[in-house]
Amino acid sequence: MGAVTPGLAGAMRALDAALDAPRREGPALGNWRWVVRRRMAVVRDALVGETSSPDDGWLAARGGSAFRERNTLLARLGSLGPRVLESADPEAVRLEAKRLLVDIGRHVQRLHDLAYDDVEIELGGSE
Repeated sequence: MGAVTPGLAGAMRALDAALDAPRREGPALGNWRWVVRRRMAVVRDALVGETSSPDDGWLAARGGSAFRERNTLLARLGSLGPRVLESADPEAVRLEAKRLLVDIGRHVQRLHDLAYDDVEIELGGSE
């Protein structure tokens, strides 16, 4: 895993803001559900747009691990999507989505670390 799409950070912030928006019963709750669902789709698209690059041995293994982690996050996003629209307990879904955002943030940090390690190897490190 090399580059993180530039829009992923913005998509995550937009989803986080949507999750924190007031949720009232009636039409306002329906609107909240649709806004959250649309913003989840943007996060999903940004995750799908990640690119891979490291070819060196241990970096390739870490890249493969990041790829599997990304696929797990995409699966979680996919299973959460319908529940955002249909769940009788939107607060539980909101909390699960917030946890998913934290996990995506950790994934992004691992990708940044991997990209840094890739560059460090190309430049010969600090030794």
